[in-house]
Amino acid sequence: MPLTPGYGETPLPDDEWSALLPTARDLLDASATKAAVYDLEQAIQDGVAEELLTVVLDGGLALDELLTDYFLRDLHRRLYDDIWAWAGTFRQRELNIGVAPEHIAVELRGSVETIRYRWQHTGDWTSRELGIAVHAETVRIHPFTDGNGRTTRLLADLVFVAAQDSEPPDLYDWQLDKRRYVDLLRQYDGHRDPRELAAFVGTRPLGE
Repeated sequence: MPLTPGYGETPLPDDEWSALLPTARDLLDASATKAAVYDLEQAIQDGVAEELLTVVLDGGLALDELLTDYFLRDLHRRLYDDIWAWAGTFRQRELNIGVAPEHIAVELRGSVETIRYRWQHTGDWTSRELGIAVHAETVRIHPFTDGNGRTTRLLADLVFVAAQDSEPPDLYDWQLDKRRYVDLLRQYDGHRDPRELAAFVGTRPLGE
């Protein structure tokens, strides 16, 4: 999902600069912009996504492993461990989105376990709806300081691929109308039904 126009030219504020690891600071200069950090994050994400999709396709990561709070936390760490001090750790600050910090661990585990149980024991969702349910639910909880969208979209892709029988499998197409996407995420917070959001998010064959 691309940066909002104009956002990328914004210099990093002091609190974000101080949260960068020394190795990341060495790759950036003191006047680094958000776009420069975004590009660094994206390069790492591309490598992690390719590696994990290969493991899923080879059968090395099953849905039971993907649909856990442990995997989500490890995925966040993989994406940000070379850049940010907060990689793989739950948010400690209260925000105007997400659940209260003290409820994150319990709510995340309960939500992911519920989704896994529902997939295993009902026919409620398609594979496309399953991945979006995981994405929307973890976005609702907003467990991390930053990187929630990037992490949960990749998780959705991994779950979607693992749940499919088609060859080649599809991925989600995250190039979409951001305003409508955010609106549907907010609606999900109220009814917890992923079907409308899943119908909105397009798909594309893996490799395209």
